[in-house]
Amino acid sequence: MRIILYLVAIITANVVTAAFAPFQLGVFIIPMGTFLIGATFIFRDLVQNKYGRKKTYFCIAIALALSALVSFLLGDTLLIVLASSLSFVIAETTDTEIYTRLNLPMSWRVLYSGIVGGLLDSVIFVIIGLSPIGANFIPWEAVPFAIFGQIIVKTVIQGIAAIIINVIYYTSRNHTATP
Repeated sequence: MRIILYLVAIITANVVTAAFAPFQLGVFIIPMGTFLIGATFIFRDLVQNKYGRKKTYFCIAIALALSALVSFLLGDTLLIVLASSLSFVIAETTDTEIYTRLNLPMSWRVLYSGIVGGLLDSVIFVIIGLSPIGANFIPWEAVPFAIFGQIIVKTVIQGIAAIIINVIYYTSRNHTATP
C-alpha cells in the first residue's frame, strides 16, 4: 500500500501541476502539485521503513519513469520533463540517504530529510525548468519567489507529517505499554 501511495502521489502531482495554474500567495508562486510533492517524501520514507533502502531505490526508479512519462503525455516540453526528472532523482536520493543515516526517531528523520529533499527539488526544478535558463516561464525576478514558495509549502507538509508520525508512534507505544 505504501508503494502505491508513493507512486500515485507522484503521478497525481504531475497531473495537478499540469491541470491548474500556480497558486499565488502574496509574492510566492507555488505550482499546485507542490502540495503533493511534499507528501511524496513522506511516502518514500514510509516505503523505506517497511522495505529497506534497496527496494526504495527500485521504487524511486519506477516513480521517475512514471513521472517522466506522465509529464510528457500531459504535454510538458522535454526541458520541463528533464528538469522534473533531474530534480526528482536528486531530491529523492538525497532524502533517502539522509533518512538512512540519521540516528533519530522517525519523525525527526522524516522532517530533516524531507526539508533537504524539498529544498533541492525546488531549487533545481525552478532554475532548470522554469527560469530563463530553462523554459523561460518566469523571469529572474520571480525565481526566488517560486523557489521559496515551494520550500515553504514542502517544509510545512514535512512538519505536519513529523507531528502526526510522532503522535501515532507515542500513542501506539503508550497503548502497548499499558497492562
